[in-house]
Amino acid sequence: MELEPVVPPLVGAWYANAQGALFEVVAVDQDDGTVEVQFFDGTVEEFDAEAWEEMRPTVTDPPEDWSGSMDVEREDYGVDMEDEPHGMWANPFDQLDR
Repeated sequence: MELEPVVPPLVGAWYANAQGALFEVVAVDQDDGTVEVQFFDGTVEEFDAEAWEEMRPTVTDPPEDWSGSMDVEREDYGVDMEDEPHGMWANPFDQLDR
């Protein structure tokens, strides 16, 4: 079985490791041969080139939930996520017939 080539680390790109943990590359130091990543939960780690290759990350889309590394609870969003948005806004066309 032949392994696929290892994808290069690109700053700002999102990847997943073999366990499915999402992380973003935040820095690449060509001189030191290191890659700094931030996992979705906020944990920051640094890998050397050999560890990056052993990890065999796959490119993935960024997570839809932006709050992962921010340590923000649903209650802290500043809005009630359960409210129906259509009930909070008046339809401007309702005023035309008056």
